[in-house]
Amino acid sequence: MPRDRFALPDDATFALCLTHDVDRPYKGVRSFYYATRERPAYHLRTALSSANPYWQFEEIMALEDNLGVRSAFYFLNEQHLLRELPLREWLSPDNWVQHLGRYDMTAPEIVDVIRDLDDNGWEVGLHGSYHSAEDLLRLREEKTLLEDVLGGPVTGGRQHYLRLSVPETWQYHRAIGLAYDATLGSSTDCGFHTGYHPIHPFDDDFLVFPLTIMEQALPDPASDFEAARETCERLLQEAAENGAVMTVLWHPRYFNEREFPGYRRLYRWLIERASDLGAWIGPPRTLCASQEDDRPQRASRTDATDTEFHFTHERANP
Repeated sequence: MPRDRFALPDDATFALCLTHDVDRPYKGVRSFYYATRERPAYHLRTALSSANPYWQFEEIMALEDNLGVRSAFYFLNEQHLLRELPLREWLSPDNWVQHLGRYDMTAPEIVDVIRDLDDNGWEVGLHGSYHSAEDLLRLREEKTLLEDVLGGPVTGGRQHYLRLSVPETWQYHRAIGLAYDATLGSSTDCGFHTGYHPIHPFDDDFLVFPLTIMEQALPDPASDFEAARETCERLLQEAAENGAVMTVLWHPRYFNEREFPGYRRLYRWLIERASDLGAWIGPPRTLCASQEDDRPQRASRTDATDTEFHFTHERANP
């Protein structure tokens, strides 16, 4: 796929793009599901409590503000199974998982957090719904609704469950006015599997930021923090040695230390270590904007234009 050596801002050694997919800001009925797997008393208490362990926006903003960085939050407008999908789709367990976990992007508390993020310098992007990777009209509707809530344009995002049809999904993203997509990657394997630089799938300004790390693909920091840290260290060193653009995904619920111990600490360490190595750190939108003033020449590509790459569409945890 066509790609150029990326012009990194401020003479950085590499770039670290921070992203969060807002899949489930409410734990809700998932409390009962998790109660069947582990710690039933705790999870049942969360089902009956007014507290919401998955609502981590303020905690993430405080952590990143303390570190002097910003990130991207991708918001999901999942389809309502009973109102928007045909009867035959009601028989799919996957569709019920999406339906029971959906949230209303126009709910006052969601609107407030979207605008608060935007007002304070975080990127708000699109998390394309489960079926939208092959549905141009649905993607356009989701982007329009998010922009109405935000009160401004959306630059990019990522598809839910990393669902991707190449090149159709990217064509749809470009058609609805997105500048980039960050879907390409794996939920089970960390690494630079498609090279070190963003991809120009259409040999124009539309960019694909491959995903380097999804938190759930790391060794569990609760049981072996050093193994998780060493994996991150290896990839940070590889990024620095190759002037790479490294993209990481931490779902907001993983910042709840009671349910996902070690992940918040690891995220802080990752940012601090990247800073020590001279990285530029921020959301993909800002990195896209930096290229407008320092656009590389298409003739100086560093990777072959016909590079073959393989990727998978793994199911993320429900």
